[in-house]
Amino acid sequence: MTSAPRRTRQPNRDLTRLIEASGASHKALAHRINELARHAGLVTAYTHTSVANWARRGMTPRPPVPELLATALAERLGRAVTAADIGMALHDPAPGLGLDFPRDPADAVRVATTFWSHVDRRDFLGTSFSATAFTTPVTRWLVTSADPDPARRGGRHVGRRDLDELWQAADEARAWDARYGGGSWKAGALTQCLTHRAAPLLQGTFTSTIGAELFSATAELSRLAGWSAFDTGQHDTAQRHFVQALRLARAGGNTELGSYVLTTMALQTLLRGFPHQAIDMTQGAYQRARHLAAPRVLAFTKLIEARAHARAHDAHNAATALAAAETLLDRARDQDDPPWIRYVTHARLAADATEIHRDLRNPQAAHAWNRQAAATPSTTHTRSVGLRMTVVATLHLQTRDLDQALDLGHQAVNTLSGVSSARALDYIRDFTTALAPWRNEQRVTDFLHHARTELDIATL
Repeated sequence: MTSAPRRTRQPNRDLTRLIEASGASHKALAHRINELARHAGLVTAYTHTSVANWARRGMTPRPPVPELLATALAERLGRAVTAADIGMALHDPAPGLGLDFPRDPADAVRVATTFWSHVDRRDFLGTSFSATAFTTPVTRWLVTSADPDPARRGGRHVGRRDLDELWQAADEARAWDARYGGGSWKAGALTQCLTHRAAPLLQGTFTSTIGAELFSATAELSRLAGWSAFDTGQHDTAQRHFVQALRLARAGGNTELGSYVLTTMALQTLLRGFPHQAIDMTQGAYQRARHLAAPRVLAFTKLIEARAHARAHDAHNAATALAAAETLLDRARDQDDPPWIRYVTHARLAADATEIHRDLRNPQAAHAWNRQAAATPSTTHTRSVGLRMTVVATLHLQTRDLDQALDLGHQAVNTLSGVSSARALDYIRDFTTALAPWRNEQRVTDFLHHARTELDIATL
């Protein structure tokens, strides 16, 4: 990608200051930008000279590279960084597209279908995350989580076969995502399904019963598209999909699904570094749906709340929320659960509890929970198993057991080598960061070489 000159050609002091604060070399930043671009489906070949030109000569690369650069710096700094923070704020031709949460259901359909028709354009390959973008959608959903009668008279009649096709597409995408990551071809086809299958159906004729399920199926497809985008590092796109999923769940009168979508949004918020906002979102999701959702759905909400408390270093409230999640899961019955939540099992709760206690630096409790999570099959949940391996490897480092840590680290790399997931790479980076005290040991050097080779990561 070529660079467009800034008008003033003055040194970019904002960028220079943040690069210095991050401690990253120009070469390391260039490598990371190329990695992020590759995950977004772009081919770039930036070098240390490119970064030097942006900082010293005030040049600005074309979109979405400023966002990629901001993400690379955010990873180093451990906080959110935007294109504006690095002096590269560019005009967004449609800054609110996909982030609107209209009150009127007809407007909601128009906003969603317009977004889907534009989402594959390069303009929407940004990687920034804004917690404030969720404020209006979350507030409006909490006020009104279900619209009235979704029946509509329009084009062709929508029937059961149409709904079955949408649900099957969601089931297949969910399975492929768990095994191969959000970058798999099946997950990537979700936007096409929304654009070419779901959107025309939303303009059709349907009864109240069919309409409620049509909006719900489309909401789950949009949530899955958002999750896939998030898993591949396209955080801005993910947010927009999640907002539309929440709005469509409301259009279908499905508060239970809306609670699940909002909890997924909270998980993204948490993992992007905003645990306190995530706590508010999960608590709102639980309170709004507590008398309407199945116990397994509510258990997931409490589980993500516990993870958020742990990231905020609040052991007491993390334990309280985790206990509530376990109690709710004990009450769950498969026949009462919608298919999209059945993956939330006791093994999944135990895996998350392992990470919760890792974050709380309580390795003894974390190991106890990990023993309960061992039943998760790696053949169908490859990414989850690989992520948990990195978490447990980090636990061993907390007790200064380098041998066990590296053994699990190597296993994690082998497990995740067939998964297309920027999130998985983030977990590997978290583990390698924890290896810092042993960085000069040959066996650590060997692990880093293994990870770079198998996962195609330029810098660790």
